[in-house]
Amino acid sequence: MFTLPFDDDNPTQRAAIVTWTIIGICIGAFLWQVSMPPEARQSIALSFGMIPIVVLGQADLAPDLVVVPPWMSVVTSMFLHAGWLHIIGNMLFLRIFGDNVEDAMSPLRFILFYLLCGTVAALTQALIAPDSEIPMIGASGAIAGVLGAYLVLFPKANVRVLVVVLLFIRVVKVPALLVLGVWFAVQLISAAEAPAAAGGVAFWAHIGGFLSGLVLLPVFKRRAIPLFGAADGPAGGTAVGLPIRRGRVPTVPPRDGNGP
Repeated sequence: MFTLPFDDDNPTQRAAIVTWTIIGICIGAFLWQVSMPPEARQSIALSFGMIPIVVLGQADLAPDLVVVPPWMSVVTSMFLHAGWLHIIGNMLFLRIFGDNVEDAMSPLRFILFYLLCGTVAALTQALIAPDSEIPMIGASGAIAGVLGAYLVLFPKANVRVLVVVLLFIRVVKVPALLVLGVWFAVQLISAAEAPAAAGGVAFWAHIGGFLSGLVLLPVFKRRAIPLFGAADGPAGGTAVGLPIRRGRVPTVPPRDGNGP
């Protein structure tokens, strides 16, 4: 069986400028990477990726590979990706869930939230495997923080999931609580089974990013935005940007929470 979330029924009130800018930067950086020969791609990963043993000050990069300070690699690593499936999956999840989380914050707060979640994710991976010499790249940790925030904000929102079983193909709507809960459970199981210092997926970064999103969301969201879909809004979530004052009803046409 193959399942893939690809959209949600949770409209926003504001354009997701920051989310789409991050997507554009990541795509541009990836196209730059793939335009390089294999040796140069490896050098890019070493120069701009987060290498635990280097970030924690236990080793130094070769002088010809030093482009940014070790601490800055925590940030630059968030905009690089290892392959087509890596970037497509990350950008798909950011597109689905990032716009609503950005809508619950100001653009500046969302930028800070995103970078902080990505930093916590990278440091989580580094502390779990401090002697690792493998560069970690990808937006997964920061996006995991977005997923955690979305779960706190819109647990009842519907997520459209493509389900493929042999020749059976169908789109089903699943609550965000189930989609993101299963995703996080998979990360926990995978982290327990895979050696942290081995190459491949940085599951501990996903876990650290997700938990940081859960914790930081109440600090970064706008005050009028309730938690856990407390106010009835599109898709059972929050009517972002439309606080209702006593004795006054907004004159805004209702939206169909189920989409077209």
